[in-house]
Amino acid sequence: MADMLSAMKGTVGSKWNEVQSTANQFLQNKKDRLQQLADMRIDNELSDDDFKSRLSDEQLIAEAELNALAVLSKATVQQAANAAMDVLLKAVKLTVYSCKL
Repeated sequence: MADMLSAMKGTVGSKWNEVQSTANQFLQNKKDRLQQLADMRIDNELSDDDFKSRLSDEQLIAEAELNALAVLSKATVQQAANAAMDVLLKAVKLTVYSCKL
């Protein structure tokens, strides 16, 4: 979770103070859901494509919540949402790969 927030912070730069609370709240509210998705992928209950599709859905939700702040450009919001979901995707891929060894 901290890595996801850090990735988001890196994309919004000086606007971080304005979005930190919303970003943190979004991730806290989605923590269980994101953990469930990660677990399902790690346990091979979801294919990589299905997992990516579901992360894409979560990314769109994150973008909508951050857009509601109206303090960031659309491109910055997309970058922040992408960065957070990329962290989760990489962590799950690494776990899936290491479980296969």
